[in-house]
Amino acid sequence: MNTKTLGCTLLIAGTTIGAGMLALPLASSSLGGPATLMLMVGLWALMAFTAMLQVEASLNTGKWYLHQLADHLLGPWGKRIASFCILMLFYSLASAYISGGSSLLAQALADAGMTLTQEQAAWAFTLLFGGMVCVGTKQVDYLNRLMFTVKLVIMVAVLALLLPRAEGQHLLSMPLGQGLLLAGLPVIFTSFGFHGSIPSVMLYLGDCPKQLRRVFVWGSALPLILYVLWQVAILGLLGQQALLQTGGALDSLLANIGQLVSWPAFNQAMHLFADLALATSFLGVTLGLFDFMAKVTRRKDNWQGRSQTGLITFVPPLLFALYFPQGFIMALGYAAIALAILAVLLPVALVWQSRKQAPAHHYRAPGGVVALGLTAAMGVLIVGVQVSVSLGMLPAL
Repeated sequence: MNTKTLGCTLLIAGTTIGAGMLALPLASSSLGGPATLMLMVGLWALMAFTAMLQVEASLNTGKWYLHQLADHLLGPWGKRIASFCILMLFYSLASAYISGGSSLLAQALADAGMTLTQEQAAWAFTLLFGGMVCVGTKQVDYLNRLMFTVKLVIMVAVLALLLPRAEGQHLLSMPLGQGLLLAGLPVIFTSFGFHGSIPSVMLYLGDCPKQLRRVFVWGSALPLILYVLWQVAILGLLGQQALLQTGGALDSLLANIGQLVSWPAFNQAMHLFADLALATSFLGVTLGLFDFMAKVTRRKDNWQGRSQTGLITFVPPLLFALYFPQGFIMALGYAAIALAILAVLLPVALVWQSRKQAPAHHYRAPGGVVALGLTAAMGVLIVGVQVSVSLGMLPAL
């Protein structure tokens, strides 16, 4: 594996592993151990497979971006749906990361004796990491490698402390109510979202199917491994009832764990992990948004064109995070719908249409008609469940 392939693998993993990973045991506590593990493995396989479907459609048409693929294979309405979902997902996630990142940055500076308002911290966070995206993919790659390595070291150290303390009977807990298995689909599904970065990776690596398969399969498998180990460590240490008693608060979770481990710097290490996880997710998501906006607006790849694309990319989510925090939270509730359309339903439709028009010239993803049908059914199920949860027809986790 060459350095560019390794860098892109870590970029996919870094985009996938967000700060929300820490709260994943809280979000899935009512599901229990076996059900959560089953959902994690199944949804990882689903997302890795649909990534390769998108690669197949791109390589066989020469179109790297979803809206281009949708226009070429599905027509104007396909392009409109793809563009709307891309903007909805990317801008809502970018707003989330700016809001969360600015809070963490303000707290970190306050601990160091520097005071920034929430608004100032939001500007600083956006200028710092958004500036890196504007400079180029290569610079994002190098910065992401460094941050991903640090957060991986932290997580390995924490897991080495917690896993030996896990109790087997805690891991066998079952769902607490009917419908919770379905309600868990969107929560865990969004934890494997990296598809917005696929065009950026393909532009960076080129059209080598073997390299791309390694990047997307291993880049998404690394988060799966960490998610499973983190789930085993926390659920095995505290048990289902103790997790439910935290009230879904991450600070309460970390405080409870801190009382049981002999590492005084545990809370600081986990907060640093959250900072780095949020920053790497922000870089991956906004890199995909930046490249998408550059293509749509036809900006040139020079300092002037990249500056203009940077303004289009970062100003809307920054303003949204500053002035409409409640609206941004509500938009995130529907992010799973946009992600299911973009990462599951659209790749299936694109490959179906591509295979109808002509045989694959460069690459064909594994699986035939049955695999495409099952994948489409899962996408429809996830969208339906998220809508039902939003309308109160299914219990939320």
